[in-house]
Amino acid sequence: MIKLVSSWTRPGGGTVAHINLTNLLNENGIDCTFYGPHDWHLNKCKSAPIQEALLGPEDILISHFIKVPSEVKCKKHILYCHEKEIYPLKQVPLEQYDAIVFVSNDQKKWQGVNHPSVIIPPVVKKVKWIDPQNKVAGVIGSIDKNKQTHLSILRAVRDGFSSIKLFGEITDRLYFEQAVKPTMEQVLPEVILMDHEDDPEAMYGQISTVYHTSLSETYGLVEAECRLSGIPFNGPSNNQEILSEEEILDRWKRILV
Repeated sequence: MIKLVSSWTRPGGGTVAHINLTNLLNENGIDCTFYGPHDWHLNKCKSAPIQEALLGPEDILISHFIKVPSEVKCKKHILYCHEKEIYPLKQVPLEQYDAIVFVSNDQKKWQGVNHPSVIIPPVVKKVKWIDPQNKVAGVIGSIDKNKQTHLSILRAVRDGFSSIKLFGEITDRLYFEQAVKPTMEQVLPEVILMDHEDDPEAMYGQISTVYHTSLSETYGLVEAECRLSGIPFNGPSNNQEILSEEEILDRWKRILV
């Protein structure tokens, strides 16, 4: 059995990637359960709370952003790395991992570690989108310093949008109070906090253009969704690889055996 364990299961690109991977494996006859400490993922795939992630010697562990005790024994241990700066692998003991899965060539190059690894981009879902032509800009992603949400607002203002919607959780309250909130109060267009929206079509259907000003992306799921779905994307490009589900499944099968 495959057990995918993460220390973060709140909304975000990484959690969405884990949910999609869990569903992809199960839909193709590979038993996988996604475990985590938050409850957002629990109704979206075969999943359970993290305290139920008990490993046996025949289990394959895929771990993400979590320290696994060295005494834990399993058939194979794969590190699924979605991060750069917040999880530098040169500071992580890699001996316990049989392999590392990165999400992009750029991320693997940045991490710069010498360990068996492969690159497997996450599943990207095509969104059914019709331009509402409403002159509403969408800023999508967690509200934190790395996403530079306030700069996306200012760029949308400069481009003449009449309304700006922020889709994402506030994960950095200090940054929000010091940078985002003052920007919202100073600009003329209405800026609306929408929180996270589970339904991509409901979210994208409300906006004409997506703004993104992230300092660092390992993959860039929002940009990939926009590219695949024909949604205008205004921001630095990650030039990410978008693969079919068949190719993604094939790459995972090769590393799971």
